[in-house]
Amino acid sequence: MSTIVIDTNVLCVANGIAKHMSDACRATCIDRLDRARNEAVVLDRQYIILDEYQKNVNPNKQPPGPGDAFVKHLLQNMAVQSRVSLIDLNPCDGGKTEFEEFPDNEPLRHSFDPSDRKFVAASNAHPKKPPIVESADSKWLKWEKELAKHGIRLEILCRRELEAFLAKKTKRK
Repeated sequence: MSTIVIDTNVLCVANGIAKHMSDACRATCIDRLDRARNEAVVLDRQYIILDEYQKNVNPNKQPPGPGDAFVKHLLQNMAVQSRVSLIDLNPCDGGKTEFEEFPDNEPLRHSFDPSDRKFVAASNAHPKKPPIVESADSKWLKWEKELAKHGIRLEILCRRELEAFLAKKTKRK
């Protein structure tokens, strides 16, 4: 059984909330969430990740979007180890953006988006160091090599779209 960490934006793209992503990317995210139902998704016992999910999607929405339904699936399977793999995260700050489990790496500490650090910390804290599934934030492409130095892998959905976004951002600077 494989284990994964899922960035919130995968849920948002699947729900059609991330309007900057294509319909093809949305279909890819929906398919990935469908496959993730047969994997163990890493969540933290402190509910930091799950709280963020629920701020962005609604597991009680009727009718539910694919991201909403997936979060409901996680909530219904919290005690099933083959569906949810629980780890501990230890925040170092009140905003829960700094974690003991975040890699000790200066380039990452200085440039990494504070709101995404929980996903890196979750992967790093898990004994399997599962990949982080990402779909709509081109900044992850810039961090991929530094994360790999710590054994943290990314599964980037919609990679070509993100590379195009990153190229446009780089040209504007």
